[in-house]
Amino acid sequence: MTRIRTVVGGVFRNPELRRIELAFAGFNAAEWGVWIAMLVYAYEQGGATTAGVVAAAQLVPAGLFAPFASVLADRHAPGRVLALGYVAQALAMAATGVALLAGAPPLVAYALAAVAATCVTITRPTQSALVPALARTPDELTATNVVSGWIESVSMLAAPAAAGVLLAVASPGWVFVVLAGVAACSALLVACLRGPAPAHDGLPPVEEALAGFRVVAREPAARTVVGLLAGQFVAIGALDVLYVVLAMSVLDLGGSGAGYLNAAFGAGGVAGIAVTVALVGRKRLLPPLVLGILVWGAAFALLAAWPTTIGALLLLAAAGGGRSLLDVAGRTILQRTAPTDVLSRVFGVLEGLSMAGLAFGSLLTSALVALAGPRWAILGIGMLLPLAVLLSARRLVEIDRRAPVPVVEIALLRSLPLFAPLGAPELEGLAHGLAETRVPAGTAVVREGEPGDRFYVVAEGELDVHCAGRELRRLERGDGFGEIALLREVPRTATVTARTDARLYALGKASFLASVGSHPRATSEAERLVHERLPAPQATIAP
Repeated sequence: MTRIRTVVGGVFRNPELRRIELAFAGFNAAEWGVWIAMLVYAYEQGGATTAGVVAAAQLVPAGLFAPFASVLADRHAPGRVLALGYVAQALAMAATGVALLAGAPPLVAYALAAVAATCVTITRPTQSALVPALARTPDELTATNVVSGWIESVSMLAAPAAAGVLLAVASPGWVFVVLAGVAACSALLVACLRGPAPAHDGLPPVEEALAGFRVVAREPAARTVVGLLAGQFVAIGALDVLYVVLAMSVLDLGGSGAGYLNAAFGAGGVAGIAVTVALVGRKRLLPPLVLGILVWGAAFALLAAWPTTIGALLLLAAAGGGRSLLDVAGRTILQRTAPTDVLSRVFGVLEGLSMAGLAFGSLLTSALVALAGPRWAILGIGMLLPLAVLLSARRLVEIDRRAPVPVVEIALLRSLPLFAPLGAPELEGLAHGLAETRVPAGTAVVREGEPGDRFYVVAEGELDVHCAGRELRRLERGDGFGEIALLREVPRTATVTARTDARLYALGKASFLASVGSHPRATSEAERLVHERLPAPQATIAP
């Protein structure tokens, strides 16, 4: 519990990450709640067949749209895209609720619900690209992914129950209206977030959307991790049917038993909190990822061999915990290994494959039950992910052996206009050359008149800039200083003092000048900064 409090406290002390996680909690509540409400409405209209068709009608367009929606976070400021995504979800959910309450034809309600489900696909890829830019350290990035995993696990358990309460006292239309308000609150929470400068590469929108697929096809590491993460959604889609098969055909629990089994899986994910907290601070995340998959596979193998009620509840809870470990470790590895300039689009591919995996998993279970019977179906679903690990073992070992990409440092550099024009290879090279420096409050980092040999980027804390005893400005996360002395080859033009304890990243003079001089837009931005901060006669950059 002490470690859990430390992880949550560390994430929530970062105000931008706190806003993201609170908004994400609202997003998950809305996503699960409206999903349940629409399936209940569809069942009331035409029974189980209609509910299944409506579920597919929401998943298919969402899966097709996800890779294209992910382009938005790479072309525009991801903080703004995240907020607008929540606004779109709120509007679509509200429109669906109004249609249901007004007694509109069912097809209208189904179409609007499909629009809402499609808007949902904007959130996860955008957030996955934005969080590395807001995390102050690699450990904080991992901790944020852990907290996001907890939120999703708790939502899988609590959101359907809350939707059930709303359905008991009201109607599906009111569920949509209430949760539209929740999504609107999420939009307000993230409306003012800062993020990295967009890395628009000038390609047409369709070409940019396909960039994510090209990266997954070209990069073995990204392809392997995306495949494993998408595979878990095949298994989760299969579970939706498997709960019913287990409850009705194997354990004789009746229809309500499927709900208990579902709750056991969700509770296991919540209990996995105690396990995923151990990921924070680890450089290598492959061992916990493999452990999660092995726990998953062993749980289903034992369930197929020992199909008792108590055993099913316990083993499904274990599988839920293993799934949490796999998801958090896998997403963090993908953030570390995928190119940062197309990170959102890679996660967009994953989002689309996830939607397809849910639908395919449902069909796969039905086919396995029909061909081999319930117990073999349980075993087959449980062996999907362990088999995938065996087939990709060599690639996974190679991924684990490679040093992680400094994704937090890259995102920090991209937030500076001076470095935003640089390509991914140049940024990664610079990030590897950064030296972390911790500065106590009251310490002068640079002094007016002394020689300058480094450029500094603020990762955490606040610093004051003074020139001739006069305060010029205050620096905070995402700001840089020290460029004038390097660009003009003059002594430091101001004194920078830490107002609070601060964490800085320092870049050597040679690397700084080489990077700025290698790109016309970066050189132009450097000239603008010099003219802005120096008197006109001194504002010519030395060659």
